[in-house]
Amino acid sequence: MNGADTLADEDRAARWRAVAAATGPADREAAEAGLRRAYEQAGLSAPERIVWAGSPLAVTAAVLLLTGQEERLPREVAERAADMLRAAGVEPVAGAVGASVREAVRTHPWARARRRLHDALGPAGWAGRWALAAAPLWEVTRALTERVRTGVVEALAPDPDSDQGAAVRLALLDAVLGQHDAPWLAAVADGAESDPLAGLAAVARAAGWWWPYEKAVIVAERPVELHRDEAGRLDRGDGPALAFPDGFALYAWRGTPVPAAFLQQLGELTPDRIREEENAELRRVMLEHYGYERYLDESGARPVHRDETGVLWRIELDGDEPVAMVEVVNSTPEPDGTHRTYWLRVPPRVRTAREGVAWTFGVDADTYRPERET
Repeated sequence: MNGADTLADEDRAARWRAVAAATGPADREAAEAGLRRAYEQAGLSAPERIVWAGSPLAVTAAVLLLTGQEERLPREVAERAADMLRAAGVEPVAGAVGASVREAVRTHPWARARRRLHDALGPAGWAGRWALAAAPLWEVTRALTERVRTGVVEALAPDPDSDQGAAVRLALLDAVLGQHDAPWLAAVADGAESDPLAGLAAVARAAGWWWPYEKAVIVAERPVELHRDEAGRLDRGDGPALAFPDGFALYAWRGTPVPAAFLQQLGELTPDRIREEENAELRRVMLEHYGYERYLDESGARPVHRDETGVLWRIELDGDEPVAMVEVVNSTPEPDGTHRTYWLRVPPRVRTAREGVAWTFGVDADTYRPERET
């Protein structure tokens, strides 16, 4: 792979990264043109109806109605989904839109395009294309789509392991991921008008998830809000991290799902409230938000070891592994002459401050001998 190819693949990744993260109203005209093109490229007649929905949750509810599973939905959800379908000219009854054509529209064209590109580039070339164009988007986008799926299941099935939960998951399997197919499109789509994936790519650039059937397509709007941290995880402390125009929303703190009401408590935390929290994941979120140093100071925690590298502290938590941290002081002074203190999170098995600091450098305590501390 030469330099020009590398730059082209990196440009692909940048363009499709923007697609995957896009928020705001769908470009419905462009999306509908792309849907008709995708059907045409699959050798199918254009869909008779295109139904727009406010979120993947709304579409999943509609799919359950169209597969004769209304009894699996909460009454209010079923009524909203029925009204949405009727407004678009689709009766909310089993068989009204025909069978799913996802394999014809997405699976088979995708497989053919990948095979052609693999044959053209060879194994090494394909691996290079994936590494530069798709891999940078893969984990973050996959995690986001899995979180959306989980959120839909939790909203529609109080017991995710029940038959109701299984039905919701099956309905989600019929979705084409639209903008969240960005990693694959970055690797395979070539952007040309003659590209066999041109229709799929056009929908991805313009809309969210969509469900293709013989007689109709149901399309979800894109999110209106998306908040992530530096690692690409859903993250927001004062509202939904991911929100759709119909009100479906997901809440998270540094990637950890949290209830909506939980965030309202974060400004009123105390050490006692943190200790009383029974859910270990939520307690960890509380500690991160409150601050380990502040918690140590206000909870009366005691140091368990001290040496020339720092001070090892341990926080005992009921029903969870203890939190171990090393307090270290930067030997290089700040411009005002002060020395900044840092807190290093280390494994609970650590028994000395030196062992903890050494662990952060990937060595054992006996090996850790810095020539010069900074």
